[in-house]
Amino acid sequence: MTGGGEAPTTKVVRLRHPWRVVVAVVLVALVAVFVIDAAQRPAFDWPAVGKYVFDQRITQAAGFTLLLTVLAMIIGIVLGIVLAVMRQSPNPVLKSVAWVYLWVFRGTPVYVQLVFWGLVATIYTSIDLGVPFMEPWVSFPTEAVLNAFWLAVIGLALNESAYMAEIVRAGLLSVDPGQHEAATALGMGWGKTMRRVVLPQAMRVIIPPTGNEVISMLKTTSLVSGVPFTLELYMRSRDISVEIFNPVPLLIVASLWYLAITSVLMVGQYFLEKRFSRGVGARPDGAGGPGAGGAAATGATASIDADPIDPDAAIGSKHGGDAR
Repeated sequence: MTGGGEAPTTKVVRLRHPWRVVVAVVLVALVAVFVIDAAQRPAFDWPAVGKYVFDQRITQAAGFTLLLTVLAMIIGIVLGIVLAVMRQSPNPVLKSVAWVYLWVFRGTPVYVQLVFWGLVATIYTSIDLGVPFMEPWVSFPTEAVLNAFWLAVIGLALNESAYMAEIVRAGLLSVDPGQHEAATALGMGWGKTMRRVVLPQAMRVIIPPTGNEVISMLKTTSLVSGVPFTLELYMRSRDISVEIFNPVPLLIVASLWYLAITSVLMVGQYFLEKRFSRGVGARPDGAGGPGAGGAAATGATASIDADPIDPDAAIGSKHGGDAR
């Protein structure tokens, strides 16, 4: 500013991006060429796609695929939480058992595991209840208790639980230990601390990868032919394509259903992430990560942040929330 005069005006020149426009035009042209070519290419057989996309066998298979995904994820998440707690336990036996479980199920391909589960009825012909190495109290034929559908659910869930355990453990470790100390100082018990302080912050780390695991599980269901379970979407569309000697339209049909279900799941993930990230963007330190200065994120430490004249409290809130 000049002395006594008006402040000099600054002319804002908008930055131009000519190459960005050129690249966009080229990409749109390539997509248009591909769409026009695909619409005219006989191999795609679009009338057959329209005929089978809502075929009863396909819609039922989509239902089985969704059911496999939901059941496997529910069991996988519950087992994953148990394994994550075992991994953090001070008991070396529990910690070792959880480590070996994760090592086995993360170290072998899921298709190999599913083939193994398909052979369970051959390896163990009956399920016996009683004292080991003595006459069983009750005995059930394995094939009568576990059909192919439930073997597929078990195979997918056990594999998924190994990955969910690491996701849950990462979420719990992302919460600063100072949060526990602050909650304890306020008189909260372990359960209330987990429910009101730790889990709301850990969920922001847990939900995004869990959403990815759900979508991945939806696509992994196409491997349950290894059990073998053949009523899911991919195998059903392949059976129909073999029947009509026309594989490409049925592959398109299966892809459309996978895309539709995945889109719905992604919308659900978006709203879950939005719910558990409430208030993070408004934090005064501008940090959005759960592990960085999480004192302002919970009610347990809100009283600490509410003191604007105590410099020690301000410093403490940025380094773990324990401002004592």
